[in-house]
Amino acid sequence: MTARSGNERRRRVAVTLGALWDLRIELAILNHRVGSRVEIKDLDFDCLDVIARHGPISPSALAGRVGVHLATMTGILNRLQEARWITRERADTDRRAVVVASTPGRQRELFAIWGAMNSRMGQVCDRYTDEQLEIIADFLQRTVAAGRDSADEIDRAPIQG
Repeated sequence: MTARSGNERRRRVAVTLGALWDLRIELAILNHRVGSRVEIKDLDFDCLDVIARHGPISPSALAGRVGVHLATMTGILNRLQEARWITRERADTDRRAVVVASTPGRQRELFAIWGAMNSRMGQVCDRYTDEQLEIIADFLQRTVAAGRDSADEIDRAPIQG
């Protein structure tokens, strides 16, 4: 690799990573505004999103996934259940255990609010070929895995200070 091609590669990587940080910020702002619209706190909204995408899930698994203490999770789930965003049910595999699931009717409310963003993302995706979309999806899935691994690494590291 020549110095010029190495510099160009570093520039492209920097632009890509910068765009990811910009995306993180814009999605956080969008999520905050959607959460505010339906009167859900930011962390509660994150938990609801994990439940909707990966549930039913146990409260302890959800607490571990989002990195909060189980007592904090209990408060979050109480708020979400009171507002009818989730249900708590006995687990099929262990009747002593509880799992939480999103409420489909309330999820439709969120889909309506997200409608404009979903339309815009459809337009963005329309600009790419199927092969390019496969590459983009692979990149994003690998980025998600890197983020999850990094979060787990932070949890395992001793607290300094």
